[in-house]
Amino acid sequence: GFKKEPITLPVRTNVIPRNIPEQAWYHGFIPTILFSGILPFCMVFVEMSFIISSIWHHRFYYLFGFLFLVFLFCVIAVAEVALVGCYFQLCAEDYNWWWRSYFAGGSIAFYCFLFSLYTYVTQAHVGLMSACIYMGYMLIVSYALFVCLGFVGFFTAFTFNRKIFGAVKID
Repeated sequence: GFKKEPITLPVRTNVIPRNIPEQAWYHGFIPTILFSGILPFCMVFVEMSFIISSIWHHRFYYLFGFLFLVFLFCVIAVAEVALVGCYFQLCAEDYNWWWRSYFAGGSIAFYCFLFSLYTYVTQAHVGLMSACIYMGYMLIVSYALFVCLGFVGFFTAFTFNRKIFGAVKID
């Protein structure tokens, strides 16, 4: 709220933005986002298939401890991917890391939604109403995953930038 001190940044920023050098195609916004979600999704897709089958096929799911462990590993992987992506972006002299780190962290949600589409098509649910319900719920779950893991990616990159720029001595 209003009683808390505002966040202070370790260095001053210049009012005039610097020119960003020409980047390779794989340093662009869309390729970075798409590449960032592959590793965390590979960690969770087996568990996600078990969860989808247990919810939509009326089966019991008992492995909540293992689910928590997989989610914890996913959060760690998202944090590491966002940190490495931010580092490579700063090494390429591209200082626009804010939204890219958020979208890179949340990009796993795109793959999760594609996997839910694949699961729906291969397991052949019938009826328009069941398709709408399934897609609606999976879209909500994917959006919630995007927001949560996007925050993890942004917070990791923000903390990383505060640490490295806080260690720089400017005379």
